[in-house]
Amino acid sequence: MNREIIENALNYNRRRFLSKLSLGLGSVALGSLLIPDLFKGSSEEADSLFTPGIPGFAPKAKRVIYLFQNGAPSQLESFDYKPKLREMTGQDLPASVRGGQRLTGFTANQSILPMVGSFTDFKQYGQSRAWISDLFPHTAKIVDDICIVRSMHTEAINHDPAITFFQTGAQQGNRPSMGSWLSYGLGSENKNLPAFTVLISRGKGNSQGVYSKLWSNGFLDSIHQGVQFSSGEDPVLYLKDPEGMDKTDRRKMLDRLSTLNELAYQELGDPEINSKIRQYEMAYRMQTAVPETLDISREPDGIIKMYGTDCLTPGTFAANCLLARKLSESGVRFVQLYHQGWDQHGDLPRDIAGQAMDVDRASAALVTDLKQRGLLDETLVIWGGEFGRTNFSQGPITKDNYGRDHHPRCFSIWMAGGGIKPGIVYGETDELGYNIVRDPVHVHDFHATVLHQLGLDHEKLVFKHLGRRFRLTDVAGSVVKDIIA
Repeated sequence: MNREIIENALNYNRRRFLSKLSLGLGSVALGSLLIPDLFKGSSEEADSLFTPGIPGFAPKAKRVIYLFQNGAPSQLESFDYKPKLREMTGQDLPASVRGGQRLTGFTANQSILPMVGSFTDFKQYGQSRAWISDLFPHTAKIVDDICIVRSMHTEAINHDPAITFFQTGAQQGNRPSMGSWLSYGLGSENKNLPAFTVLISRGKGNSQGVYSKLWSNGFLDSIHQGVQFSSGEDPVLYLKDPEGMDKTDRRKMLDRLSTLNELAYQELGDPEINSKIRQYEMAYRMQTAVPETLDISREPDGIIKMYGTDCLTPGTFAANCLLARKLSESGVRFVQLYHQGWDQHGDLPRDIAGQAMDVDRASAALVTDLKQRGLLDETLVIWGGEFGRTNFSQGPITKDNYGRDHHPRCFSIWMAGGGIKPGIVYGETDELGYNIVRDPVHVHDFHATVLHQLGLDHEKLVFKHLGRRFRLTDVAGSVVKDIIA
């Protein structure tokens, strides 16, 4: 290196330093004016792990349809075949198998816990040779399109906290639901429809309640709350204009209301005011979009036949499955179905047969319909309840009759599309169907995997509230990579 250059560098005096520094400070000042968020403090940077509306990596799915079976269907009568359990019907559950698990008030006082095998038969289907109950013949036909997870487990033993846990990642209320997190994380694909919608149906069995907290936005902006569609004449309540008001009057009213809200925001700075403005505008656009989207009169006869004629009756599970396809096809990010009636503490053989008949055909039709439209690859379909059912009977076993209590230790769900491996069975329970013996999947793992398929890292999808960074998976969860295609 030239000696003169070295000497000049060593003689970098105070005047030259301050002169150069002033140029740098000027650049910083100009940058901060042009881009206010350019220079954030370390605490702000830590709170900005996630940028709403932008996936963290390439997603395998764009949207979700969640067929939630409210009340907890028995895995032992659906997707987890246990011939050994049938052989041991009537025998007391061994203490070594139970392992000290707590029981609900329904069975805690029973002197014995008589094991009971399934009343229905199972057969193997598809290339995976998966065992499927005779109660689900239509699901059996799509077995090569679905991934059956037999090793789900949860922490809650009663319905309300268990359902809330599956929907929000916490057993208490006031947390954002899955759909709200996805709305916050990815936004909507269709500006004329909400990102998150809810449809409810009811079967003939014992029903557990479905409450609005399950599709709450929690501490997220209210624009992310799920919008419930009803089966009545008005799918969304209060969406129509009042009598005597036309579209022009409605537009003028909204413009003036928006002006007042903007003034209020300037004065108060409450971000919820802006959310209300967006909600009013969304409702205005939905007045046209919702009737068009929910109109099934143009569906071909072949589609009606596939879902079953029940799809023509508003409010049935079959009708909601068809509407779910139409909503998802129109760009709704998360469509949540709740089907009530699976809480079979008694009369299980009769009640579960009716419930299965309600949902089996339409669930399979939804997967087939999406597949033939080329939408299954980008749509994740989920089927399952909040926990499983015990391998012992609640109360005495009589001829062709018994009931099953709540069982959080192991149960089955299935998933299809959205980058999930088709035609596989994941996880295994013991020969009596009481404990998991291979590849357990916790609710937090399930949530982490769903978010991953939509291009979201569950550890980075965070929102700071009351001084804490919250996420759907709380402080746990791992992506189940073995079920990802």
